[in-house]
Amino acid sequence: MNAEELLIADKEYRRLDLCLSEMTELSRSRAQSLIEEGLVSVNGRPCRRSDVVRLGDTVRYTVPEAKPIELVPEDILLDIVYEDEDICVVNKPRGMVVHPAPGHPDGTLVNALLYHCGDSLSGIGGELRPGIVHRLDRDTSGLLIAAKNDMAHLALSAQLADRSLSRIYEAVVRGGFREDAGTVNAPIGRHPVD
Repeated sequence: MNAEELLIADKEYRRLDLCLSEMTELSRSRAQSLIEEGLVSVNGRPCRRSDVVRLGDTVRYTVPEAKPIELVPEDILLDIVYEDEDICVVNKPRGMVVHPAPGHPDGTLVNALLYHCGDSLSGIGGELRPGIVHRLDRDTSGLLIAAKNDMAHLALSAQLADRSLSRIYEAVVRGGFREDAGTVNAPIGRHPVD
């Protein structure tokens, strides 16, 4: 585990997680997880991801080395839409969990990718998510890109962050709508309390 330091010298940032993602090869979500794990400090003090970083501040961060994977490759049929030496695009079926989680230690897309790709998956996603750049919920079907090496993982993460790689979601809904069709063009996310 090597610690890195950044001296904020060229730009005023509003949030620490944005600063880390813009000045390093870390994705914003990875920067946030490092902050939450206590692996980031500003001027020698612990911090939160929403902390403001100012000109002259020193940010120290540590990226843990990828832990050895204890996952078992499983021969699970994959619907591969595209594959080359860098990426594998899989049509994930509804009901399949992307990576192991409590209650789902196996039978995941990661287990299937480990069987299909062998040792060629990126290690950046961490111990339980080799190759996984983004995910889909268990009950959501759709295309998912897996990185087969660290260079592809970093490039895809950067494209997701700067929105040059976009995702489109389609949903079927039921209820009392006045319109037969339409577009929701607004941020959609989890309710902050419910």
